[in-house]
Amino acid sequence: MGQLISSLQKAYFAGFLDGDGSIYVQIKPNTSYRYGFQIAPYIVLYQSRKGQDKFEKLCDILDLGYLRKRNDGICEYIIGRIDEIKIFLAMIEPYVILKTEQIKLMKEILDLKQKIKSKNDFRRLMKLVDRFREFNYSKKRKVRVITP
Repeated sequence: MGQLISSLQKAYFAGFLDGDGSIYVQIKPNTSYRYGFQIAPYIVLYQSRKGQDKFEKLCDILDLGYLRKRNDGICEYIIGRIDEIKIFLAMIEPYVILKTEQIKLMKEILDLKQKIKSKNDFRRLMKLVDRFREFNYSKKRKVRVITP
């Protein structure tokens, strides 16, 4: 992060995440990964493109992730690198009200992701990822069985 972020700004970003943000992890099939799947964590803040200029200035304060302009008139500020997700969560966690359980789960997933040593560890990780269904509007997906 390029500049010092005040407590007020941290609280603002926490509120933004609570109201117009999302915390989630995707399991993507990918044969180049050890167990055939990629675990992809994300934090995303959403804003109408009508407010894009102010949103870009806001995102510049964080200096994490990147801005994406969708075709439906929405801008997304996407934080997808694990190190940047950890920085963002550490910064805003004390101020978050609505998404405290998602943050706790994301931190647990990121921690376990770094400790995978076996197929059973990976299965545990996938089950943790599936717990996001309790919090988010996601597809009804079941944990996939990993074949040897």
